[in-house]
Amino acid sequence: MAAPRTLQCEGGQTDRALGKDLHAKARSGLSMHGSAPYMGGAMTILKYANLSLLLLYPVAWFAPLMRAGLLPFFAMSEISVISGLQALWKTDIFLALLVTSFALFAPYLKTIGLALVHFRIARRRLLPALEVLGRLAMADIFLIALYIVIAKGVGVGRVETAWGLYLFTACILASFALGLLTERRGGLPRAGG
Repeated sequence: MAAPRTLQCEGGQTDRALGKDLHAKARSGLSMHGSAPYMGGAMTILKYANLSLLLLYPVAWFAPLMRAGLLPFFAMSEISVISGLQALWKTDIFLALLVTSFALFAPYLKTIGLALVHFRIARRRLLPALEVLGRLAMADIFLIALYIVIAKGVGVGRVETAWGLYLFTACILASFALGLLTERRGGLPRAGG
């Protein structure tokens, strides 16, 4: 039986010494990419929680945000993000474009960007831009809440919040929290090094 071969690596280390070094880093909680702590389990949870938002956002867009009716005796119509945008496109194109950016594009692009960072396709330098997208999406929640308060204050009709508003708000807040947690994770591997 032949003796195990030892290869010479960069810096004069042998492959056995390199293996021992990696083993020591793994035991101490350090990643192979540097001195940041290894947080594989927490990052896996963040990754899949973020990916679940890619499925939950479209559901929230079509879910009823509120029910509105002119008089208490008539049936109330359900308003979703999509149905609201459809009505808005017919009346005010500029506002429709603004709300479409806030309600659809900003949160979804942030979620995709965060996934790219999590899977090391994009660099961490993208995180501040993703934070701005998250804040734009939060502005949309503010607008919806403002519309509900104004409609209830006028007193002409009835407005009730529906489950879609809570789902949409939860998606936005979850995305915001995932962005913060990702930013705070020092062990997030950097793309390209």
